[in-house]
Amino acid sequence: MKKTILFAIDLNTEETFVSESEKGSNKVNFVERIRRNENELLFDAVVTLNRITNSTNFDIAIFKAMDKVCQMIYCKHIENK
Repeated sequence: MKKTILFAIDLNTEETFVSESEKGSNKVNFVERIRRNENELLFDAVVTLNRITNSTNFDIAIFKAMDKVCQMIYCKHIENK
């Protein structure tokens, strides 16, 4: 089954939390924490994704596009490790 990468932000510790979940599953597995200074671009992208989610004018198309940006940045982060 294909896995979905999920992102969360902790503004207090300035970390991006990366998790994964099987499509169709409610189980979420923690993958890693990435400090802002390790990948500022990913941190900022996930902050934007979070802001889109909390917007009163939430638009699913914009959310999906920003999520795709986050996914691409994270994949590049993994490649560069």
